[in-house]
Amino acid sequence: MKSRHEPLLVSSLLILEFKQLVRLQNFLFKNDRTRGFPEREGSAMIRDLQADLACGLLKLVAPDWAEVHRLAEELSGKHTADEGHRLADLLHLATAKYLGSEVFLSFDERQRTLAVAEGMTLAV
Repeated sequence: MKSRHEPLLVSSLLILEFKQLVRLQNFLFKNDRTRGFPEREGSAMIRDLQADLACGLLKLVAPDWAEVHRLAEELSGKHTADEGHRLADLLHLATAKYLGSEVFLSFDERQRTLAVAEGMTLAV
């Protein structure tokens, strides 16, 4: 990805999903050491996220969730019947569209496919 001067915009949905994923991976590791990762790694990830927010690398934005939900419903109507998208994928893309983002950053292939279908450029 190119060097950025402005912060990367993130929503509370993204923060919540990230923290939930970390906790789930900790749970998986605790029950099967071949899956997930240890709690100390998860704690470090969450501390790094908080540091990125504190230093301004990431900027927490508060979208109008009713409008984001409307956009997600629109995306669902256009894409889910043929492509099978999860609600979280629709909400992340709808949030990006609401914020006027032209570039979409995700490691999730389904989200990336949806973003391209909606005319967004993918961050590399």
